[in-house]
Amino acid sequence: MMKKIMILASVVLMATACGKKEKAFDATGTFEATEVTVSAKATGELKLFAINEGDTVEADAQVGRIDTYQLTLKKQQLETQRGQLAASKRQMSSSRSAASSQQLDLNKQLSSIQQQIANAKRERQRYSELVKDGAVPRKQLDDIDNQIKVLNRQLEATRDQIGSNNAALAEQSKGILAQMEGIDAQMEGIDAQQRQLDDQIANADILSPISGTVLEKYVEQGEFVATGKPLFKIADVNRMFIRAYVTSAQLHGIKVGQACKVFADYGNELKKEYPGTVTWISSRSEFTPKTILTDDERADLVYAVKIAIRNDGYVKIGMYGEVKF
Repeated sequence: MMKKIMILASVVLMATACGKKEKAFDATGTFEATEVTVSAKATGELKLFAINEGDTVEADAQVGRIDTYQLTLKKQQLETQRGQLAASKRQMSSSRSAASSQQLDLNKQLSSIQQQIANAKRERQRYSELVKDGAVPRKQLDDIDNQIKVLNRQLEATRDQIGSNNAALAEQSKGILAQMEGIDAQMEGIDAQQRQLDDQIANADILSPISGTVLEKYVEQGEFVATGKPLFKIADVNRMFIRAYVTSAQLHGIKVGQACKVFADYGNELKKEYPGTVTWISSRSEFTPKTILTDDERADLVYAVKIAIRNDGYVKIGMYGEVKF
């Protein structure tokens, strides 16, 4: 009888000890990585697509290119149109300059006639004295008077021509300026179209937005793709994190930036430990996911937390893991 009592007591003690044994983890979850699905920004044939699943790609590296032949032709056509407009503008500017130069020549001619008249008047004054003294015949004085009359008529004609030219030049200049403004507007429109084409041509280059590993490849070289079509998915598997879930009772002992231990679970009690850092704590509770174990198995509502780790190549996306705070 005593032996049975001792055995029963031993079983109770072992059960009690097991019940008080500290759990090996505080939360569980699955490993995730920053994943980006890259889609086409242009429409056309996929001329180049030099990646495969599992490839490691650097950020901003070109991994493919969509056909830009039609876009290039359109850009060349716009460049030709712009060149023609620029030539027309230069011709108009030359015509305007030629008209201004002609007007300048008339002004010079007017000044020359005025100078000739002044010289002739001085010469007449000198000959007038000589005629009074009988030193020269009267005819020379008459010739000078006739010359002054001719010069005055030329002066008036030149002034009239200058006035007429000024009005015509002003009207012509106004028309040329209006045409040049129209050409400038057309050239600005072409420049805007060229910038748009440059952007479309640049979008034909398929670049990797992040450094990481290609997870999935959705198309092959030679296929026709449309804007928005998914091309491949890439993930940064070097900096991974585990999304774990904790109860409200555990929240008071967890904060962002806190160091903790993370265990990657390979099954059959085979685990690998990694140092982790809490990077995010959800501000909203949610119902416990079916695949998650919590410190309090009775808890219906839990909070998600993210713990970042540096991957050594053994942790895979979707792998089960545990966290010890």
